[in-house]
Amino acid sequence: MSALFSHAIRYEWAATNPISALRSSAKRLRIPDILTPEEFQALLLELSQRERVMVMLAGSTGLRRGELIALRWCNIDFELMQANVTHSVWHNVEGDTKTEASRKPVPLHPLVVEELRQWKLATLYHSDDDYLFPSIAKNGSQPIQPDMILKRHIRPALERIGVKKRIGWHSFRHGLATMLRQQGVDIKTAQELLRHTNSRITLEIYQQAVSAEKRVAQNLAFRGLLEGSSLQHPSSTLGGGMKEDVTSINH
Repeated sequence: MSALFSHAIRYEWAATNPISALRSSAKRLRIPDILTPEEFQALLLELSQRERVMVMLAGSTGLRRGELIALRWCNIDFELMQANVTHSVWHNVEGDTKTEASRKPVPLHPLVVEELRQWKLATLYHSDDDYLFPSIAKNGSQPIQPDMILKRHIRPALERIGVKKRIGWHSFRHGLATMLRQQGVDIKTAQELLRHTNSRITLEIYQQAVSAEKRVAQNLAFRGLLEGSSLQHPSSTLGGGMKEDVTSINH
């Protein structure tokens, strides 16, 4: 709205910008739920082929919802094992990606490449210009509705395996960022994989400290505070249990 009023002022259609004094916050109202590796694997086993491929793509690449459903077969490079993100779809309208950084190619895991090969053989729409996940009702002219996939397939599958988390498409993107942190991937590489404009977005918005990491960090700090104190005990978690915690995270 601010940009709209600024445009109006530029063409002398308005004298002031009433939005300029408005304060807004970029703070998330709610951190998205994410799946554990065990929950993610169990979900894949509950899904049919189309939904399984969609979840594997979203979980391994961090593609945004609109980017995922905008993919056409010409965007998939099986030889280079990458997806070329060129467009995004919102409410059945195909447009540009969110940012210029979003247009960078996305690497594909060999397992995902094989799933895509199998899906291309199974789908009725496998020409270069066809969507990977087309709407059958629209005879392939539009991509499938991603919210419908969530409501009718993914969330019921999660209920069947006993997962009560509120999972959306962005949960898979957020989960990838968290897993990158867990595995010790440097922030610059994570930024490139998630295709953020800058690393601050990656660090502040998409990555959250895993509770186990917090516990180890707290133990290390508190151990330092108590070093040499009579309060320390060899059998306490500040001593022997520390190495076990660190080892479990590293593996």
